[in-house]
Amino acid sequence: MVTVRDAGVPRPAADTPLVALVVGPRRAYAVGPGIERGCPRAGVPALVSELAHLQPARWVVWSARLGLLDAVAARVAVDRTWDLAEAHRLIHGGWRASPGHVWAASSGLPLDKVPLPARPRLAGFEADLFDAAASAPADDSGDHVLQPDGHLRPEALTSWPTTDERLRLLGQLALRCQAHQADALRRRGGRSGDRLQRSAWSESAAAVLCLELERDGLPLDRLAAEDLIAAAAGPRPTGEADAARLRAERDRAVLRHTPGREDTDLRSPGAVRQLLASVGVQVSSTRAGVLEPYRHAHAVVDALLRWRKQERMATTYGYRWLDEHVGADGRLRGSWSACDGGAGRMTAQHGLHNLPAPLRPAVRAEPGHVFVRADLGQVEPRVLAVVSGDRALAEATRSDDLYAPVAAKLGVDRPRAKIAVLAAMYGQRSGAAGEALRDLERAYPVAMGLLDRAYAAAADGGSVGTHGGRLIPLGRTALSAAPSSGDASLDDLDVSPPAPGSARQPGDDGAAARARYARNAVVQGSAAELFKAWAATVRWAVRPLGGQIVLCLHDELLVHVPQVAAEAAARALEESLAVAVRGWAGSEEVRFVADTSIIRRWSEAKG
Repeated sequence: MVTVRDAGVPRPAADTPLVALVVGPRRAYAVGPGIERGCPRAGVPALVSELAHLQPARWVVWSARLGLLDAVAARVAVDRTWDLAEAHRLIHGGWRASPGHVWAASSGLPLDKVPLPARPRLAGFEADLFDAAASAPADDSGDHVLQPDGHLRPEALTSWPTTDERLRLLGQLALRCQAHQADALRRRGGRSGDRLQRSAWSESAAAVLCLELERDGLPLDRLAAEDLIAAAAGPRPTGEADAARLRAERDRAVLRHTPGREDTDLRSPGAVRQLLASVGVQVSSTRAGVLEPYRHAHAVVDALLRWRKQERMATTYGYRWLDEHVGADGRLRGSWSACDGGAGRMTAQHGLHNLPAPLRPAVRAEPGHVFVRADLGQVEPRVLAVVSGDRALAEATRSDDLYAPVAAKLGVDRPRAKIAVLAAMYGQRSGAAGEALRDLERAYPVAMGLLDRAYAAAADGGSVGTHGGRLIPLGRTALSAAPSSGDASLDDLDVSPPAPGSARQPGDDGAAARARYARNAVVQGSAAELFKAWAATVRWAVRPLGGQIVLCLHDELLVHVPQVAAEAAARALEESLAVAVRGWAGSEEVRFVADTSIIRRWSEAKG
């Protein structure tokens, strides 16, 4: 039997030496207690492996991609890390977390003055979304890593570190930044400082997991995928003319219901609204959710909804997608990010996060293997119970179905109770949802009070924070509302006050939208932290079984494992959840549940 240790929450930092690893274009360097070692870049995997065996350490890197890409590509196990970019995003919010931003924040320099790299990064190095704004040629001469204004030179982590001395200096700066970040998290957390440090650990582990997900890919049955695409969008076009013919056939299946409007461009939302208006269907949007209630109002609506699914398969997830993103080894690959820049959820490209349901049967385990799939049940209301400290709501989480005891307490049926809980977290106050929400506010005033305070703080121009300490800037005050390391503790309230002069002005139409988003962000962001702590623990636990995480989808994990180890892996996932909850929540007062199953194809999973 596999016993899951506290892998997602490693031993205290005082017992784990910090070793900075900096990788340059041709060489790399490690700096730590009693460690000063350089090597050719090709030797990074061996260096990481050797030092890990000599002494357990926490690798400090400017980002996982900048420091650990080579080691992960070589399948070296990287367990304990401190990712400066992910810790920066945790403390300051948003997406921007280049080495220049990390250094500026750690040095008290203005973040809006960070110099941008002047040319594309070298192969294998991180590309920041904001780098494209720079245009001046780089000057990588000289031995000064800092500019006269104190900012990190823009090419410091790309073309500049060509010598061991330069790499060593960058390693020392990385350790200084880590010390500042750790202190900032301790100050922000107050009595909960350890919890925030654990967040930095799990966010860092998630960044390494992202590299592993990119490396390994998602197993896909290519032949099955081709059959499914053909069933939904027709046969593979033989050329551009054939593709145009198939496209016209799909369009005619819709437009035959509206004689006289056969020239309507179905790919134009405005044209589609006019088409619908001509048959008496008035809608403000052509989104599927808006159109669905009108499916039986006119035949064209049903045809249009079917057309949209076919069109999506033919274009976004058609044969070109299959050819470009599924490798010869039958693995679907795309880039991953540990943080979306908002509430902190993991994101992925090339369909890994929004694969259409008709294609799920093509996600199949390789011969001799199975998937162990686990999905957190009713995670957001359970997270709300932790974040708010509402004991009544915590008691409801003891049930497998949280909505049943909530319904009993409200004196309503389960569907109405579910509407009330979702309305509370998503800010819906109209109709039946509004009436149910008023009942919920009376039954669970502590939880509802937290959501109301988040709403009020955002409406007044403030920012909100998660259970694990992530700042979530909102709207135009995102930069000015970012708290410094000396801000008050978050123990009493997980929302920060508005910045001076940033209060909502009359006529600010975006304030209500920001406030509604904030109600959910404090819960969704906290749920993302728990999920990543769980994934980090599972990643470690299934390794001895030959397992690997191949998909992280919101609240769902998909683990590819040898069939003989399937039962042990399933137990490991469930035990890992208990470990992650203890580290993230600090107690077991709130119960979390996961629906775990052993399957061969993703489509076999419930839900």
